[in-house]
Amino acid sequence: MKAQAIFAAAVALANVELVQAHTFIWGVWVNGVDQGTGRGIRAPAYNGPPPRGYANSPVKDLTSIDMRCNVLGDKQNPYTIKVQPGDNLTFDWHHNNRTKADDVIDYSHHGPALVYLSPDPPTENSFVKIWEKGLYELGAEPFSPGKWATTADIKANNGLMNVRIPAGLKAGHYLVRAELIGLHEADASYDKNPIRGAQFYPNCVQIEVVGDGTVELPAGVSFPGAYKYGEPGVLHDVYCSTKTTSLKVPCTTTYQIPGPTVWSGAWPETTQVELGPVTGAITATLWSSWISKSVVTLATYVGNSPQVVATSTYQASWSAKYAAPTPVA
Repeated sequence: MKAQAIFAAAVALANVELVQAHTFIWGVWVNGVDQGTGRGIRAPAYNGPPPRGYANSPVKDLTSIDMRCNVLGDKQNPYTIKVQPGDNLTFDWHHNNRTKADDVIDYSHHGPALVYLSPDPPTENSFVKIWEKGLYELGAEPFSPGKWATTADIKANNGLMNVRIPAGLKAGHYLVRAELIGLHEADASYDKNPIRGAQFYPNCVQIEVVGDGTVELPAGVSFPGAYKYGEPGVLHDVYCSTKTTSLKVPCTTTYQIPGPTVWSGAWPETTQVELGPVTGAITATLWSSWISKSVVTLATYVGNSPQVVATSTYQASWSAKYAAPTPVA
């Protein structure tokens, strides 16, 4: 069985109940026009067979290449989204289906949301931060979690995240790295306690910037490498974000978003635009491939029961030079 077929199958979405599922980007609007479900998105793999496997297991190992664009992040989507400088991109994060009724992400997953931009393919120090939002309102009661971008903003807004293409950006192929971080277990560091640790949900979108812009991205950061164990944005007790200072134990009530500062060439504000209808599927088909501990399993189905037909080893392989994606027949 060819590896390409296995990887293509791995990005299929699921229409079954996934109570453990984690969020990832299902679609992208450009200036309010939907580009189609799954188009341009390097969807992460499922981590196990139905019905309990789920897509986008959190990345917790800060040294893993999966910090770049998640598992399968090196595999191109057949479609690249064309944009111009100044365009508004709206990412549609979801859990089980692409509807407003979807729960997007569990309310326990408080944390920041970030967006980076890099030439495609990435190089050393090529990811430039163009948007971020973290803890923006403190909790009313001691140890209440406050209002965080992942839950009080993106989840409450039906999974929508907005960012604008920098003004005057030079034409070319880029990856937009959007990321949610769950801090509900970040009171411990993953390198010391692998059962816990901050949870990272990166997802990359392929874009082609067109036009006559001349602005080049500055030097940025690398993934992996941008975040360090023990730094305040990674090791944090999220339940300390409270308005009161009369706490029973020492507790940090501020939060420092990890990574570099937002690039000065990014838009200072990104607002929600009116969105047109979703184009494409709002649910998805039963998945036939999954990756667990770098082993890719490909299955066929007898009824709803998966039958394993092939396995292989997955190892991310990032090209050093851009090559156009292979079109889907």
